[in-house]
Amino acid sequence: MRRPSLLLRLSPLLFLAGMLVVWQAAIVVFSIPPFVLPSPLAVGEALVQYRGVIFQESLYTLGTTLAGFGLAVVFGLALGLIVGWSQTVYVGLYPLMVGFNAIPKVAVVLILVLWFGIGIVPATITAFLISFFPIVVNVATGLATIEPEMEDVLKALGASKLDIMRKVGIPRALPYFFGSLKVAITLAFVGSVISESIASNHGIGNLMLQAQAQFKMPLIFACLVALAILGIAMYALMAWIEKRTTGWAHRSGFAAA
Repeated sequence: MRRPSLLLRLSPLLFLAGMLVVWQAAIVVFSIPPFVLPSPLAVGEALVQYRGVIFQESLYTLGTTLAGFGLAVVFGLALGLIVGWSQTVYVGLYPLMVGFNAIPKVAVVLILVLWFGIGIVPATITAFLISFFPIVVNVATGLATIEPEMEDVLKALGASKLDIMRKVGIPRALPYFFGSLKVAITLAFVGSVISESIASNHGIGNLMLQAQAQFKMPLIFACLVALAILGIAMYALMAWIEKRTTGWAHRSGFAAA
């Protein structure tokens, strides 16, 4: 496979630099006050000034996110296999999952606080609830879209349903599964931060809430930068795992992007 050119590899940094230039220019041209939109330089200064507390709270958020994401992977994979295995379960359970996924997770956090109090448990559960749905849907889709003709041929050759699912269905669902991990890990961060901003004394979400109360807009943006770095790192890790495990399923230069 042809290696990407230098320009292609540098394109993320070039786009980032362009965005920062436009950001800074907009502040200068429109005279936007810093309490409305801080400049990139002010955000950078906040990252340096509060680097200790940002790093500490980022580790807390990363821990709760990975805990919730781990639960989502286990339960999402198991439920996806069950839903994709049986058409009856698919038809009966899928609408319920869609309805539950449509419930705003902010409302669920309030219930979790009443059950478990503030702290790491509501954040972990919220990260799990918001990230397991894509895994279930993708695994179930991979299993449920086996060509009927292939199933008929395999059955004619004496293969049982278990054989078909184990030797054809599950390998077919693997690209869907590992692709869903990239979506689920980013959603897990959303769930953790939502919960931390409502029901926690730690984490990036709580730090942003404190910064908001003190009108420290650069610190809020610095927290967003920290979250973006964490999200990109975890997304890149999931993409690397996807490429190493299901590289055979990709036929495009955009594989595992």
